[in-house]
Amino acid sequence: MMLKKELRTMYNKFRLHFYTQILSNFEGREATLTTVESFSVEAIMILGRPTVAEFAKMMNISSPNAAYRVSALQRKGYLKKVRSEEDARIYYLEPTERAKEYFRINTSYLDTVLDRAEERFSKEDYEKFAEYLHIINTELMPELDIARFKK
Repeated sequence: MMLKKELRTMYNKFRLHFYTQILSNFEGREATLTTVESFSVEAIMILGRPTVAEFAKMMNISSPNAAYRVSALQRKGYLKKVRSEEDARIYYLEPTERAKEYFRINTSYLDTVLDRAEERFSKEDYEKFAEYLHIINTELMPELDIARFKK
């Protein structure tokens, strides 16, 4: 039970850090993304150049709903559609630099925490920790295997 508690606490701290960073810079800029749009951009970034259909499938929403979200994100400058070189009928969704900067806050803090962990733990413990995380990512979370949402 201690592991569950610690993992939940760590996950909540990562989320809290992200929210505080976003909100602390909020006063100086316009509110351009709704919460759902923010989640949508983040999901598209995680999926790595999905099509609208792949995004819809992953998020378990209808294609028209996904297309609506994508269109709104394009208008706001957070997303662009890139035509496939192999098949001109296919468009891939790519976050713009504006979107990447918005979410870089999360990854930069994760990098900071991992750098601290690498300093704190022995090389063997750190590598074992990485091995455990790899097992969790590849074996214990099959419903979130991104490859299954790609064609």
